Amino acid sequence: MAQPTNTFSTNDAVGIREDLSDIITNIAPTETPFYSSASHTTASARLHEWQTDTLAAAGNNAAIEGDAAPATAGSATTLLTNRTQISTLDARVSGSMRKVDAAGRADELDYQLLKRGNELKRDMETGLLSNKIKVTGNDTLASEYAGIEAWIKTNTSKASDGTDPTAATGVDARNDGTQRAITEDMLKEVVRECFDAGGNPSVLMAGAFNRQKISAFGGNSTSFQKSEDKTLHATFSVYESDFGELKIIPNRFQRSRSVYALEMDKWKIPFLTGRNMVTFDLAKTGDSDAKQILSEYTLESCNEAASGGIFDLTTS
Repeated sequence: MAQPTNTFSTNDAVGIREDLSDIITNIAPTETPFYSSASHTTASARLHEWQTDTLAAAGNNAAIEGDAAPATAGSATTLLTNRTQISTLDARVSGSMRKVDAAGRADELDYQLLKRGNELKRDMETGLLSNKIKVTGNDTLASEYAGIEAWIKTNTSKASDGTDPTAATGVDARNDGTQRAITEDMLKEVVRECFDAGGNPSVLMAGAFNRQKISAFGGNSTSFQKSEDKTLHATFSVYESDFGELKIIPNRFQRSRSVYALEMDKWKIPFLTGRNMVTFDLAKTGDSDAKQILSEYTLESCNEAASGGIFDLTTS
């Protein structure tokens, strides 16, 4: 059908108001499972220190009636350290941009600062779950903490050419080996080793690919559903091992070649006093306003033997 002659339409008009939604859609993920689950504590120095200890091996303890006390030998605690690291981002917006009528936000600087905060947490999650060693900083070198993979040593499954850190002290990283497909036997082995060492991991953290592979395990897996839901879900959120349940949590920011079995209360994130996601104004040097957001923090491995890891896994 043709448009009737002399019909005035939107194609001819001038001055039609802009139709711009006040909703800004951003699907970039902001979930940080490890950062959010670990206890946030306080550090009072840039070199954070803590102690671990263990008990003597259990055995058959039989004493002769009336015998003298056995003069049992004592043992010292183990002192561990990690360096604090400064992670920071900033936002700068022109004076004009803060005054114009922008859709979806009242103040562009506030909006940009909110984005920087989410980006900073993602950076922190990535660093905490990395395979990096601690670095003592100086005037030209940033101080860095050792990431989780430089701590997990006792309970691991790895490729034959992969190696664990030589000491669970954050001074050396693990060496990656040839990647191989994850199996349920690998998971069972690591969970059993954690139990034998005295640990009780309750979280299984994996990247997307290996999270789906874990869903295909058939032996001791349990699919959970809401009691009122008559349809069984296609995946499961809890793996029921011989030594307890592990909540399976996908994590976009960990190394995808690794899966962690974690006892979460044995991992802490200490923040240097007064430097936990702090925001402050930057000096005004012209027709713009700027704010900086930062955290100074580290990773505390209260006792790595309570957790474990499956390493050198395929990712596609």
